[in-house]
Order: sequence, then structure tokens, then C-alpha cells
Amino acid sequence: MGEAYAGERASGVIRHESGRTAALRAADWLCLAAAPTFAIMALLTGVPASGPPEMLCSAASPLSGMAPMYLLMSAFHLGPWLKLISRRRRGRASTPSPDTTS
Repeated sequence: MGEAYAGERASGVIRHESGRTAALRAADWLCLAAAPTFAIMALLTGVPASGPPEMLCSAASPLSGMAPMYLLMSAFHLGPWLKLISRRRRGRASTPSPDTTS
């Protein structure tokens, strides 16, 4: 009975670890989705509307409003993209290039 219980427990740990790995991968993808999402939102809110209420609100200052805030949020969420790019560059630099002279 001790072996059966140990076997069940070990398989539970494996399932838990694979679920945790999947959750971490999903979190990584969500981190990568933040910067482009905020950049698109900045573009969409930065497009001037033709209605009179929007003209009154946007005349106050070019730095007030949602578009600059979305641009800042996009810049603050660039960290995961920069890490991904640096990892790929390091991976590419460490792989030996084929010798074409022989």
C-alpha cells in the first residue's frame, strides 16, 4: 500500500508541475502582449475625432489625455521584449557559424 500511495503522489506532483509550467508560459505570453496592446491603444486614442466635444478636450495640452499615458505604459512594458531579443541575439552569437572556406 505504501508503493501505491507513493505512486499516486508522484504522479500528482508531475501533473502539478506541468500545470505550473503551463501557467508560467501563459504569463510570459501575457507579458509580451502588453506593450503592443498599449501601443495600439495609444494610436487609436491619438487619432483625432471630428466631433466638437473631442476638440474641446484635446485643446488643453498635447500631454494630457489617454494617448500619452498609453505610450508610457507601452514603454514601461517593453522589458519582456528586450529580454527576448537579447536572449535570441546571445543564442545566435553563441552558435558556431559554418565554415565556408573548406
